[in-house]
Amino acid sequence: MAVIDEMRSGFTRATMLMKIVWINVGVFVILRLMAIFGMFSATHGFIDFVLHWVEMPSRPALLLTRPWTPFTYMFAQYDLLHILFNMLWLYWFGTLFRMRCTARQMLALYIYGGLGGAVLFFAAYNLMPLFAGSTGWLIGSSASVMAIVTATAILIPDFRMNLFLIGSVSLKWIAIATIVLVLVGISGNNAGGEIAHVGGILTGALFATRLRKGRDITRPLNSLLDRCANLSRRPRTAPRPAPSASSRPSMSEADRRELDIILEKIKKSGYSGLTPDERRRLFDLSRNIK
Repeated sequence: MAVIDEMRSGFTRATMLMKIVWINVGVFVILRLMAIFGMFSATHGFIDFVLHWVEMPSRPALLLTRPWTPFTYMFAQYDLLHILFNMLWLYWFGTLFRMRCTARQMLALYIYGGLGGAVLFFAAYNLMPLFAGSTGWLIGSSASVMAIVTATAILIPDFRMNLFLIGSVSLKWIAIATIVLVLVGISGNNAGGEIAHVGGILTGALFATRLRKGRDITRPLNSLLDRCANLSRRPRTAPRPAPSASSRPSMSEADRRELDIILEKIKKSGYSGLTPDERRRLFDLSRNIK
């Protein structure tokens, strides 16, 4: 029980980005353990049965019996390489995303991206002749991750990353290359999944372009989540007045200037150009952004 309590405490203290990562990892481990159980108990088809209650089906009749799957599919992976690459991209781009947006916006965009992918996947299977008479199953966080990747590339397009064997590359070119690979993949064996990725890309682009104009499309979802959280809480003591904006912790002007200097250095020489102290300072400052 001590281990479970420690894990629960660690999850509570984790950043929103790491909470999303750990939920995905946790679901992956549970699905794999179920597969092992089915294998040793000689229960053929057990894991397929379990997956079909987590994956999102393309057929309307099946979706009506599994209305939760447009949400559960975006937190589930079954293949090791699938979750490995998705979580690496989520961590890298999620960290950069937090330099410009809040943790709440990241969670909402993750959900929006997954739903955008689900809508496009469902529409493609039911409207396109390519999928006539076939049933598809959607699983994985790729659409959600693509939403965050695309939004980050639009919000900070000139931020540079060092890629293995390639060198320093701007985020905008990484995003463009990723989108091209997704479009090419539509002609492959996973056409439905790649179409879902396009849904995530479009969602991320919508979020970033609207945010640049001062409009946050994640606000309605965050307001709904706040209301749900407030309803689930039972006040044990008299409510305390909400802290004023001036009492909330925020980044100081000096820290803001220091962050701008570090980001400008990254634009010119890439992340590898930072000293170890600058890297640690960048990480500390990015966690304090409200």
